[in-house]
Amino acid sequence: MSKCQLGNGCRIAESAHILPPEGEQTPVSIGDDGVVRSGSVIYPDVVIGDGLQTGHNAVIREETTLGHGVVVGTQTVIDGQTDVGDEVSMQTGVYVPPKTVVGDRVFLGPRATLTNDPYPLRMGVDLVGPTLEDDVSIGANATLLPGVTVGERSFVAAGAVVTDDVPPRTLAVGSPAKHRPLPEHLDAANAYR
Repeated sequence: MSKCQLGNGCRIAESAHILPPEGEQTPVSIGDDGVVRSGSVIYPDVVIGDGLQTGHNAVIREETTLGHGVVVGTQTVIDGQTDVGDEVSMQTGVYVPPKTVVGDRVFLGPRATLTNDPYPLRMGVDLVGPTLEDDVSIGANATLLPGVTVGERSFVAAGAVVTDDVPPRTLAVGSPAKHRPLPEHLDAANAYR
């Protein structure tokens, strides 16, 4: 771990792996008060703000930026080249592919899956993950297809399959997801906890 930059008060489990840079890569940088739990792996070229919390066996790949107060749950994989805002909570088993953008105060429920390849192994395309704007909530086991944008304060129900953009302040339910007005009790910014 001598080849990384840790802020004050960071706690890194003995069995966690903060990988050293190779060649032109930059060392991992973690802000103050970060906690990286056992089995987690963080690759070079990753910059993380203050207050990181990982679960066990989380993976954060190259060229990823995480803001302040981010939770990366147990067995969650952020597969690199991703920008994540502040106060984001990714629960157990979330998958975030390369070329994804996650805004501030976004919640991703257990086993939510984001994708970036519309034709896996069938044809070459430019990979692009979803964009989740500020205060979006994604329910457990929801799947978001490549390139979709989920608008600010929208709520994607558990198990939904999002195939098209979700307008701001909209509820997306079903497979494929249909758009409904956002119920009044859900029309609020996400609270950081």
